[in-house]
Amino acid sequence: MSQPLLAVEGLRVEFRVDGSILTALDNVSFTIGAGEILGVVGESGAGKSLTGAALLGLIDPPGRVSAGRMQFDGQMVDLRGDGMIALRGRHIGAIFQDPLTALDPLFTVGQQLVETLRMHLPLSARQARLRAAELLQETGIADAEARLDQYPHQFSGGMRQRVVIALALAAQPQLIIADEPTTALDVSVQSQVILLLKRLCGERGLAVILITHDMGVIAQACDRVAVMYSGRVVEIGPVRSVVQAPAHPYTRGLMAAIPSTKVRRKRLQQIDGTMPRLDAIPPGCAFHPRCPDAFGPCDVERPDLLEAGQTRAACWLHRREKSA
Repeated sequence: MSQPLLAVEGLRVEFRVDGSILTALDNVSFTIGAGEILGVVGESGAGKSLTGAALLGLIDPPGRVSAGRMQFDGQMVDLRGDGMIALRGRHIGAIFQDPLTALDPLFTVGQQLVETLRMHLPLSARQARLRAAELLQETGIADAEARLDQYPHQFSGGMRQRVVIALALAAQPQLIIADEPTTALDVSVQSQVILLLKRLCGERGLAVILITHDMGVIAQACDRVAVMYSGRVVEIGPVRSVVQAPAHPYTRGLMAAIPSTKVRRKRLQQIDGTMPRLDAIPPGCAFHPRCPDAFGPCDVERPDLLEAGQTRAACWLHRREKSA
């Protein structure tokens, strides 16, 4: 097996609040290879966006990365220092949830693209403008040369998100972290943006970490998926395996809550209870108070990711199955 482009091990993020230390991410580990799309999914507050922010070096006080190792393209990177500054933008691009907040309304799209290109690449102003037009065209924006001189408010929501994707691609990064890139878009435009990311991934060999709460987007776009709950990865594996045969009770609950066109139901299933607050995470498996399959060790000891068929799941059920 070839070396992964990105390997994250034991990522931990803490927040100091009123003299207490709250753990928001705990021992998050995963890898991603060139040309692969890794989905990160879970409820609001699960730690998805925080994981992306930590990998971009965008954790601000009172938060901090307190532990973890990251290897990018064969080189170790200090997640707790300034190592991310050299990578961010040039080697790791970012696509954020709301394109209106990612784009400056006072500058034209062309000015923003040209500035980004010249910041990271040795290009003249003319070369940068030509490259900016190529990027807009590559991301599916017609009449790209003319649209360089327009402002963000003159673009539709879907077109603005394409501009943000063009900005993320500007410095020819190897990895893109896309944080809820389709949330503010209607369904048809969501599909167009997902197909665009998949095409760029294939053509450029880009790796993409796709953060979303939408399992439909995960199923459509990703090669593998990491399911997060309460700041931890509870299941990770190939998308088909996780969707069709989820191994963690939380993942099963997420899948059961999705409406089906094949099975007629009077009511959608739900996961009872809510995700715990950071200052009230229970001992053992954080999901055990909501879990229909909880038993013996679940409220005492936290499980690591265990082999569970085609996936790995942080669930004691799979230790019991092995010993049975």
